[in-house]
Amino acid sequence: MSRALERSGWEGRPFKAVLVKGRGNYVSIRRLRLASSRQDKLFADAASRRSLHVIEDWGYQTEDGTLSTLPSLERPGVWDRVQSDSGNCMGRKCPHHNECFYQTARREMEDANLLVCNHALFFSDLALRAQQAGFLPSYDHVVLDEAHMVEEVAGEHFGRSLAEGRVRHLLSSLYHERTRKGFLANLSLSSGDTEPVDRAVRLVMDAGEAAGDFFESVEALTRSDAHDAGQRRSPSTSARVRTPGAIDNPLSDPMNRLVQRLRLLKDDASTDADRFELNAYAQRAAAIADDAEALVVQSLPGCAYWTEVSSAGQGGSRLRVGMACSPIDVAPVLREHLFGDDGPSVVLTSATLATRSPSEDEPAEHREAAFTHVIERLGCDGARTLQLGSPFDHARQVELFVDVSMDSPAGAGGASLGYYDALVARVLDHLVATDGGAFVLFTSFAALNAVADRLAAPLESLDMPLLAQGRDGPRGELLRRFREHDRSVLLGAASFWQGVDVRGEALRNVIITKLPFDPPDRPLTEARTERIRDRGGDPFREEALPRAVIRFKQGFGRLIRSGDDRGRVAVLDPRVVTKSYGRAFLAALPEGVEPHVLRE
Repeated sequence: MSRALERSGWEGRPFKAVLVKGRGNYVSIRRLRLASSRQDKLFADAASRRSLHVIEDWGYQTEDGTLSTLPSLERPGVWDRVQSDSGNCMGRKCPHHNECFYQTARREMEDANLLVCNHALFFSDLALRAQQAGFLPSYDHVVLDEAHMVEEVAGEHFGRSLAEGRVRHLLSSLYHERTRKGFLANLSLSSGDTEPVDRAVRLVMDAGEAAGDFFESVEALTRSDAHDAGQRRSPSTSARVRTPGAIDNPLSDPMNRLVQRLRLLKDDASTDADRFELNAYAQRAAAIADDAEALVVQSLPGCAYWTEVSSAGQGGSRLRVGMACSPIDVAPVLREHLFGDDGPSVVLTSATLATRSPSEDEPAEHREAAFTHVIERLGCDGARTLQLGSPFDHARQVELFVDVSMDSPAGAGGASLGYYDALVARVLDHLVATDGGAFVLFTSFAALNAVADRLAAPLESLDMPLLAQGRDGPRGELLRRFREHDRSVLLGAASFWQGVDVRGEALRNVIITKLPFDPPDRPLTEARTERIRDRGGDPFREEALPRAVIRFKQGFGRLIRSGDDRGRVAVLDPRVVTKSYGRAFLAALPEGVEPHVLRE
């Protein structure tokens, strides 16, 4: 350690650790005051102005100026008007530079020898470094905890995405046609001429019409693909886009014309504040134009491209529409930019990196083979591996039940009415056995919602509060309510399989409704499968099974979070014991955990 400190120049200096947050987490005092002075022309409704007032009340007394302490807002989009932003930062010209929350945090970061940040921030910086940019200080060592998430997060940041909401928010922030509010409604030029601003407003309208055409084409392509594949209409649908130019791109040209107009306005703006705001708006419009073009012409090699349509709003009254792409294989990218010979030392840690639990009896090469999947997927070739046992006595703390009285979800299609009725009956049995205090984990929101509808009345009669992800509030609120009532039942999908920590008696039952295989028609999964098959590999053994095993371990791990926890895990998918590959799931469980098979 002393040699490492000497090489880094930190030997003899006091140790300092700093929590690093993305710039958009910080309020800009200057922009907050600017928004306050212009609120009547910036915000179209009273709810937005009330949200601004909440930010003001908080902003003038907060100690760190970050979103973590900001009260909830009626209109969360108002934050966009007051957040710190590199595009409109005035630097030392800002009258609030010395008291700026972000600049203060930046100085703390530069003076630290340990930076703590989340994966999204780290890989955002890494993607920028690949383009000779970046915002984190240089570093010599990296420790990535919860490293089973690295592939997904890295893929998001080395890909592209464009959602209709992002485009609409930018355009309405510039000018809202119905209310005649927005930044341009407040803009005055040094020349006193209003025509250049009027032309910019017309370009915003043109871009809005183009956005409508663009995302209508995206939605139509998605629905058409789902229909051709025989899929039933669902709240969320995605479609693989295999060829460039599958839809036209009417969006990039009007967005680029808007960019040019905003830059011209910047040169004639009457105040420094407006010049910096216009610079930021131009950057965001240019990024939209670039993303639309890249996604339509498929300019990023080695990526899978897809469209997405999902329901949003009360009762699914609105649609979220977008396009995205992600590297099919992030290993080459990470091998070049993170794990290369000239890069930092990297330590990857997680309770779920290996696909088997450790055994002292097996030879070292077999123990190393448990990490083959993660090493290949991340590109950390030659990594040294170490697998440690759990600090918990799972054999004593956990009972595992495998319910084989259920039909296999694969055989039942996983979506028939009869399957859901049977699933609800089994879930109820297991809930009654522990008097609630349960997580019920699903692999899809369609299944979650179908079960939630059927469970509502029985659980109400049993006085067990029902909480469903996506229906009863954000994740943090669901967890708070779950902890407050010891008979609660929480239905979760996606993020509730991992990263959720409920200790003690509140959580005493985890019910896994289905083995967590990725849907084979998910665009990125489909692309990975095709690549493995093209080189003669076995997609199920190399890809689908290891991913499902790791996620299964994550779901199992929700139960025991301390040495005092006790409870049971119920698996309602008989394939764990009826299929040969089921042994892989059982082998991944902690030592001493043996399944009790329920046949009735």
